[in-house]
Amino acid sequence: MKKLCYLLFFVFGISFANENPLNNQNQPQVGDVLVINGTSITKYNHVFFPKLNFIAKRGKVANYKSVHGNEVVVKEVKQKSNGETYVVLEKADNTKFFGFLQKVEANYHKSLNSGEISEAKI
Repeated sequence: MKKLCYLLFFVFGISFANENPLNNQNQPQVGDVLVINGTSITKYNHVFFPKLNFIAKRGKVANYKSVHGNEVVVKEVKQKSNGETYVVLEKADNTKFFGFLQKVEANYHKSLNSGEISEAKI
């Protein structure tokens, strides 16, 4: 009887260990429309924009206010070996970020959870 109880605990333990909590979150698809939100701090941590000094060297105003509220489209979804999901973003109106950058990359789940990007309201 004792062996049967141990066997049942083992089987239930394995069945719960195989569940992945990230499967419940929606995965990004190519063509999804997202919005870049303004942050309370001066830089983005999970959307990989260039540093402000590189923007200033290109002759542009060195702040991120020009990207606040921009709609972006997911052009590519990348799965890294550590389980992170990265997306390549382009502006929906086909203009360039800061006048010189066509695409940016973002860590999808971290930037969505931190509020740097959000799903667009249709």
